[in-house]
Amino acid sequence: MKFLLFCLFQLILFYPIFAQNSIHGTLVDANENTPIEYGSVGLYSASDSSLVSGAVSEPDGKFDLNGIKPGTYYLLIQFMGYNPFIKEDLTFDRGQSLDLGMVELAPNEQLLEMVEVSGSRFTTMHQIDRQVFESDEFMSGQGGNAIDLIRNLPSVSINAEGELSVRGSTGFVIMINGKPLQSDPSVILGQLPANAIKNIEVVTAPSAKYDPEGKAGIINITTEKGATDGTFIQFNTRIGAPSLQDYDNKEKPQRYGADFTLNHRKGDWDLSLGASYLRNDVNGRREGDVYTIRGDTTTRFPSDGERGFDEEAYSGRFTVAYTPDANNEFSLGFYGGIRSKDRTADIVYFDNHASIGGERLYTMQYYNENLRIRSSDFALGSLDYAHTFANKSSISSSFLYEYTLLGGPTTNRNLGYPNTNLVYQDEYNTNDNPLYGIRWQVDYQSKPTDLGILEAGYQFRNLDHQGDFVYERKNNETGVFELVPEFSSNVELTRVIHSGYGQLSGQKDSWDYSIGLRMEYMDRELLLQDKANTVDTTYQYDFFLPYPTASFQYTLDEETRLKGAYSRRVERTTTFKMNPFPEREHSETLEQGDPTLLPEFIDLVETGLVRDFGENSLYATAYYRHVKNLVNRVNTVYNDTILNRIYSNVGNGRSIGMELGLELNPSSKWKVFAGGNLYRYRIQGSFDNRPINNAAWVYSINANTSFDFSPTFSAQWSVNYLSRRITAQGEDSDFLSPNLVLKKTFMNDRLSASLQWLNMDMGLLDTNEQRISTWREDEFYTTTNYVLEVDMLLLNLSYTLNPSRNKSRFIKSEFGEKEF
Repeated sequence: MKFLLFCLFQLILFYPIFAQNSIHGTLVDANENTPIEYGSVGLYSASDSSLVSGAVSEPDGKFDLNGIKPGTYYLLIQFMGYNPFIKEDLTFDRGQSLDLGMVELAPNEQLLEMVEVSGSRFTTMHQIDRQVFESDEFMSGQGGNAIDLIRNLPSVSINAEGELSVRGSTGFVIMINGKPLQSDPSVILGQLPANAIKNIEVVTAPSAKYDPEGKAGIINITTEKGATDGTFIQFNTRIGAPSLQDYDNKEKPQRYGADFTLNHRKGDWDLSLGASYLRNDVNGRREGDVYTIRGDTTTRFPSDGERGFDEEAYSGRFTVAYTPDANNEFSLGFYGGIRSKDRTADIVYFDNHASIGGERLYTMQYYNENLRIRSSDFALGSLDYAHTFANKSSISSSFLYEYTLLGGPTTNRNLGYPNTNLVYQDEYNTNDNPLYGIRWQVDYQSKPTDLGILEAGYQFRNLDHQGDFVYERKNNETGVFELVPEFSSNVELTRVIHSGYGQLSGQKDSWDYSIGLRMEYMDRELLLQDKANTVDTTYQYDFFLPYPTASFQYTLDEETRLKGAYSRRVERTTTFKMNPFPEREHSETLEQGDPTLLPEFIDLVETGLVRDFGENSLYATAYYRHVKNLVNRVNTVYNDTILNRIYSNVGNGRSIGMELGLELNPSSKWKVFAGGNLYRYRIQGSFDNRPINNAAWVYSINANTSFDFSPTFSAQWSVNYLSRRITAQGEDSDFLSPNLVLKKTFMNDRLSASLQWLNMDMGLLDTNEQRISTWREDEFYTTTNYVLEVDMLLLNLSYTLNPSRNKSRFIKSEFGEKEF
């Protein structure tokens, strides 16, 4: 370890001294003084006008051309709708660096008019390590949250539970404006207003500078940004119409919410405020059938009843940034809130019976009243600092502290039916588990050299997650709830991570490349206090491992690029997946974890092609992903009417697939964007001394088509489809969700109204419905069909003051959201 750090230090100290030629600057709008992203910067030979080097401006407008050989050149900078910038007679010898400062592009009014009539921007931008999707192009998500946007991306699929997956994996990391988070994607994205999002970046093979977590890579959310002094204000409201379908739920769903974002920038100060409230209920039903085999007795218990969700969230955010000069920036942030998600599963077991050889031993029916409440109060604080040196190298530091109080009870009552006054069983399990998290990191970036830019950094992370799990059962004779010690425990998970990385990124001729290595040491300790035996048991696990990464892009011509990448990653285990003490999820289900659960280690290789033709675009990416220590939720029989769900390492998973995306613009008013993913998935391993060898083809389709009836009125229809998928012990059925959106803008686009028709069905399709089945020969079979609400109508209103001046930056949860 010392030797590695010494080598890293030597690279940082001596690498920048090598001679080099480079050009850098910042591209801005001459009228608004705002950064121009994706501007084209090209360096051409003065002798034959051949392209020597090129770059695309970053979100802050900055661009760099490195590794320029001695010679004479001219520079051409272009962006659609602007007059080009040309600088001629650029002569380089060796070791020269040209700083162009602010490069202003003046809008071409005539060209802008032509673009408005006949031009169309791409939905997708392709960079060396990521795909960048414009959020404005997905109308079905506007007015909602980030999930409503992301579900439309070609790599992403969604199921009936609202769970997102990338290339078939739910293990991916969320980043907000480039900051990595250790969070549950469904929760964190569900609270981020879609109207505040500018771009969504999908990084399937991240480089060494990023946290290695997430077997499916990274999704980076970038918010709207500007650079001028002034005030930006945005208000959004969401109102849901009453349900069109009746699911016989006790309470009618409520869907409404509002959020606002305020950003004020003046001189050296930049202030952002935000607050949101969301109520998002979904009605539905649960239709199940289960049987278990114990000896010569088969017990069967089919069921049918309510399964709905009530979600409510409040949050407030505050960030202040101070930039005393061009080389220094300080930022302080706070984020806090309250959220809860209640799941109601009131089920009638209408034909519960046991039989031997087809002859019934008994028959009964009963009513299971089940309510699980999951809540979280949280508070986060962050402090960031960045410094840019005179030679354009930079160093930055970031500190994050988080406190989260997770908890919420689950009540389970087995009652008579139809006489529900008869109580067979009344149980209650709860938990109170506070979480404390710290993350500190420092990153260094060298000035450009002949070979590129060297980046290096160190990160420290600490997690302390405590849990007090209490399971009580009511004594029907005394009426007193009594502790069930074999299901009760105290748990404490502590995890310390030290990591350091080095990475070299550069450009030479037609090649862009990035090579890096991250070294990580992790120490994990799980302390279990068994209330049944009053015995403490400690489980320890640690490792010191490398995470190499590499990516390249080769430009064949202005319209064709080839890409390739390799990345090694890890999916860490969470506390609730390691707690071995059962929780009563349903009448027929206990759920527990494994204290010896190992992290998943992932190797990914991918290669692809990007091809632009006119105003149309096509890309294709082939990939191979191998997962070691694959974690699945598997079942065993606890007793004749209860299955035990356990999180376990079941072996290895392997995916070989192809991802495709096509964007067509048949006319100035009509756009089509379609993406798909097809892969062969195989699970090989064992569980409970039985082999597992399952394989299947899986595919998903995300497509939308939009039409502009006028400059202020448009419509978009989209469809999300996910095919059948296998698990270690069964399969999940396909899932379908079509959506239609009508959008009207007023007051020069400052006010917009969109009417969303989500999960279109009309009684003709199996929309928003999914069946999950598991089985084990000669032991059990279970199948459950989740039928959730369809034909949902939502009205979204959004008003924006000074939209070009938004530079809102907020912090997000690092630890607690993953446990929620």
